[in-house]
Amino acid sequence: MLKHLYIKNYALIESLDIDFHTGFTAITGETGAGKSIILGALGLLLGERADSKSIKAGAKKCIVEAVFDISSLELDAFFSEHDIDADTDECIVRREVSDTGKSRCFVNDMPVPVTVIKSLGNSLVDIHSQHQNLLLNNKAYQLQIVDTIGQHMDQVILYKKAYASFLEADRQCSLLEQNLVALCEEQESRQFCLKEIEQARMYEGEQAELEEEATILDNAGVIKEALYQAECLLTGENSGIISSLNDCQRRLNAVNDVFSAIRPLTERIDSCSIELDDIRNEISSLLYRIQFDPERQNFVNERLDLINSLESKYHQTDIKGLLKLAEDMRSRLEETSDSEEELEKWRQKREEAHHQAWDIARQLSASRCKAIPQVEASVSERLMALGMPHVRICIDHKETETLSPTGIDNITLLFSANKEMPLREIASIASGGEMARVMLSLKAILATSCTLSTLIFDEIDTGVSGRTAEQMALTMKDISRHGTQVISITHLPQIAAQGDYHYLVYKEETADSTVSHIKKLTKTERIQEIAHMLSGVTITEAALLNAQALLDHNLKP
Repeated sequence: MLKHLYIKNYALIESLDIDFHTGFTAITGETGAGKSIILGALGLLLGERADSKSIKAGAKKCIVEAVFDISSLELDAFFSEHDIDADTDECIVRREVSDTGKSRCFVNDMPVPVTVIKSLGNSLVDIHSQHQNLLLNNKAYQLQIVDTIGQHMDQVILYKKAYASFLEADRQCSLLEQNLVALCEEQESRQFCLKEIEQARMYEGEQAELEEEATILDNAGVIKEALYQAECLLTGENSGIISSLNDCQRRLNAVNDVFSAIRPLTERIDSCSIELDDIRNEISSLLYRIQFDPERQNFVNERLDLINSLESKYHQTDIKGLLKLAEDMRSRLEETSDSEEELEKWRQKREEAHHQAWDIARQLSASRCKAIPQVEASVSERLMALGMPHVRICIDHKETETLSPTGIDNITLLFSANKEMPLREIASIASGGEMARVMLSLKAILATSCTLSTLIFDEIDTGVSGRTAEQMALTMKDISRHGTQVISITHLPQIAAQGDYHYLVYKEETADSTVSHIKKLTKTERIQEIAHMLSGVTITEAALLNAQALLDHNLKP
């Protein structure tokens, strides 16, 4: 429940510091006094869009802070999920908006995103204004009413989990199917690449060998001529180096016996002769091997062209890179079968999740069918007490052929306020006052079916008066007796008189500005305010007596 509210520099409010209580509280005041401003500040606190225009003129920022009693709420999991320090009894929510439009949110003095206080606010306060009557047009809201009153929210949660699992499996299948299509297209390209490299039958180092051979073949004539000339120089009969060296060797050997100092030289000449003869043999061998072969030259050049084109096409610098690329292609070609296996697994999961969701949806639908007569009877009974003796409420139920986020149920709330009026969709036939009473009846029933911490009615009584207004007040008071804190912003004295507490919102005009205030009324002040609501500006004796009589009906004066 809302225990304390502090507002500073919001719209016409300079500073407001007020305590609230359990039970039923009425808030009244002249039109434009600032009742809606207080509600707007509370909405801002609970996550509505921040606007720097809401800051009081001349102020740098506005602050809205509230203290809630959460002892009856189970919020430990929420605080744990968002890593917020928690007190078992109280929760402090604060929001600040600067004149630059920046907003900061805090829960128990810890900064949090606005989404957190918005989610938390759904558990703390239910603000019912006239526009919320439009929820009656919403099929999902109508289902929520049936589920809450039928008390099978556990089934709803179970279905939502099963449906979420089905959606996740379906999403994964779609994603894998798209990836598989793209992968197959890529695999075609990889298969072509692998085939092209494999058909080339290259081996590491081949390119260097071919380039060397190409150079030799391109220069075969020059090489052969050089070898031939070198061989002639070594082996010429008269002027050949070997012949001359042999002649030199004979001449020295002739005096070798008589001149011992020459022996080392003859040994060295012997070594040179052997080396030169070996060189001559190698030159002769090379001369024989070097042949100009146009066919081989064409083959080598074509082979090099093939290798170079593959390197250029696949952005590699050598054959080693091409062979590594081919190995990668072989590995990645196996991905298709892996992806197909993964897709088949998810298809199986999707089928199982779909089957499970359908089973739970059917069980939930059966529970809803059982709850519908109870909802119809409860709402009708409440509406009759609210001045609609001939009201008829019917919930038309149909099953859908496909799963939806809410199950397989499509319901329509049908309504008739008079005997002669046929049942029609409530949105197309109910007046504003009738819609307000239907929503009040639903809130009253919900209060007995689930935990509503704080319920705020913002002028829900618009369009009603007299006995109906009194019954609406009693209904609100009855809601408060079931543990829900009820706060009603009202223009009707019948409702104000039934409040356990009564607050007055009023404006104060100064030379520089207009400021809104709120105060808790004493019993005497309540009589004066209710008499003012009954008779207008001039408070008559009859109005005072009437106000006293209205307050006498209050169970807790």
